[in-house]
Amino acid sequence: MTVSPAAAPMGARLPSSGERIVDASGLTKTFSDFWMRATARAVDGIDFHIDRHEIFGLLGPNGSGKSTTIKMILGLLRRTRGKLVVFDRDPTDVAVKRKIGYLPEETYLYRFLNPTETLDYYGKLFGLDRKTRRRRTDELLEMVGLSQVAHRPAGEFSKGMARRLGLAQALVNDPELLILDEPTSGLDPLGTRQVKDLILELGRRGKTILLTSHLLADVEDVCSRMVILYGGRIRAQGTSEQLLSDSRHTLIRVPRVSQKAIQAIDEALHRIDGVGIEAVSAPRQTLEELFLDIVEKARAEQVATSGAQSGGSIASFLKADEGASGDQLVDSLVKSQDAAPVVQPVARPSADAAKAATDAGVLQDLMQDKPAPTPVAKPVEPAKPDAAKGQVDLGVIDSLLGDVKKDREGGA
Repeated sequence: MTVSPAAAPMGARLPSSGERIVDASGLTKTFSDFWMRATARAVDGIDFHIDRHEIFGLLGPNGSGKSTTIKMILGLLRRTRGKLVVFDRDPTDVAVKRKIGYLPEETYLYRFLNPTETLDYYGKLFGLDRKTRRRRTDELLEMVGLSQVAHRPAGEFSKGMARRLGLAQALVNDPELLILDEPTSGLDPLGTRQVKDLILELGRRGKTILLTSHLLADVEDVCSRMVILYGGRIRAQGTSEQLLSDSRHTLIRVPRVSQKAIQAIDEALHRIDGVGIEAVSAPRQTLEELFLDIVEKARAEQVATSGAQSGGSIASFLKADEGASGDQLVDSLVKSQDAAPVVQPVARPSADAAKAATDAGVLQDLMQDKPAPTPVAKPVEPAKPDAAKGQVDLGVIDSLLGDVKKDREGGA
């Protein structure tokens, strides 16, 4: 019998470095009408920060100020009051934009561009060279499961497929800060699980991620720290353990036991602590686990589907670990060289031999002055390798002239 602490997150993340990527103090945004009269205070004096290597959750109902806060971080809206710095700069600084990847709440795509053209376009906006754009495009489409529709217009995509392409677009510049506004919106349970796994993997590899979602279970699974907004103000903030720990109950998980054992445990609790068992239930799998199990079985049976496929491994440019040794690079190059097939050279006839055979055929046609049975020509010996280029083998010509002379005498 073991005592289980609060549920742990889905995957381990890098510890926060203490370096602040986003720092807000007294941040306020008030919207005004044409006559500069205040109409709404969307964000009201909030204080928060986001550390490097952190997956940070920004939560709240509609109208709580989440999207307004994100737009101020992106430099799309100017703050009314307070302090806000991103990478130690003002958010409106253009240099900051290169370090940020953004997936908006609504996926905006050019309808007549296919995924390959879309990612190539955004890669050009970030100044990536052609070779890098092509490599990243292939890796990202494989990662989000859109390789099989790489040349299909985005206007034909479902909402979930467009969401996958939007996520790839947000990663094309290999950002240091990734801002995801409702990243699982429109995705099926399988796609939702893949996106959550991707977020955790990016966090482990050093990305700083700001996540907003109305699906609180998604935030609970991936975020290490979060802020809950309501009416433009912070109502609660802290780590997942601090906010979600239940101090009123203790969870005890054991293998299935008999009713007699449960009664004995209840009596012991009454005798020792003066409390009893509130409820006894058999564990069951979640609906997500059941759904994923059904899908995996269907895939094992190779059932066809026209939707997006399961995502592949994370793109190599996103998972390149800094500080990799040169020995590892050399080893990988040696292995690839050893695995390359050896191509044998194809033997080619010499230029002199080819020309000699051609000249002999022309002379034979010219020397025939009447129809006659086709003479049986002697085998033409190939020219010697050291024959001078452009010269005709005189032995071949003499042989042909002798055959023609015999044919004339026979005809006379």
